[in-house]
Amino acid sequence: MKLSVYGKGGIGKSTISCNLSIALARRGKKVLQIGCDPKHDSTFTLTGFLIPTIINTLQSKDYHYEDIWPEDIIYEGYSTVNCVEAGGPPAGAGCGGYVVGETVKLLKELNAFYEYDIILFDVLGDVVCGGFAAPLNYSDYCLIITDNGFDALFAANRITASVREKAKTHPLRLAGLIGNRTQTRDLIDKYVSACPMPILEILPLIEDIRISRVQGKTLFELAESNSSLYNICQFYLNIADHLLSMPEGVIPKELEDQKLFKLLSDFYLNPTNDNTNESNLDFLLI
Repeated sequence: MKLSVYGKGGIGKSTISCNLSIALARRGKKVLQIGCDPKHDSTFTLTGFLIPTIINTLQSKDYHYEDIWPEDIIYEGYSTVNCVEAGGPPAGAGCGGYVVGETVKLLKELNAFYEYDIILFDVLGDVVCGGFAAPLNYSDYCLIITDNGFDALFAANRITASVREKAKTHPLRLAGLIGNRTQTRDLIDKYVSACPMPILEILPLIEDIRISRVQGKTLFELAESNSSLYNICQFYLNIADHLLSMPEGVIPKELEDQKLFKLLSDFYLNPTNDNTNESNLDFLLI
């Protein structure tokens, strides 16, 4: 199974990805997590350091693929989760999507791409170009991380459009939304009522989740010395169990930008009114 994790920048994709990778490994699966961000920081809570990127390694070998071995690019992290960082071009130059393609190409040449039960792509946020969608070319499911706010749901809707487009030519489905750092879910529910898709889990706003990344460790590792964190780990195990059940998923149909804007803005203006009152939004659309 191949998964792509998307969402607004800063929404917590890497924290969720690392803990979900461990949850899947705890269910007996051989897991590879691929960081797909030029910042190459997706996997550091699993490995404890910033591992060399695919781009770094290719450059050091003068792009001679035949001189690269699996141990040059694949690093074992906590709970036997294997880690790769694709890396990317310098800021403002090149295409990160090209790097993702080269990463998959190299893993295939090393006969590593198909050795895993689970490959999880942790994708950078807030980009909607073709390169941004490249991991979807290799994925069975997309997971979208959001919170209960306008900006994150607006980004989720754009990602939904990418899933719908890729599903035309690939066996791709949206597994669903994961709400992160969410005390309430009214706006998420409002969006899902208009754009139907599963909600896999709602992760509450818990300080331990936030500071775990600052500490450079996953919640599962921290739970070894703080048993109170085991209940939080259960959220990720629940998501893993659902994914391993091979859900049908959906091919979503995103909302038009203006319709989404009206839907969410009207909810703030008239939280008790289930019907969109467009007249209240005229001043917002000028």
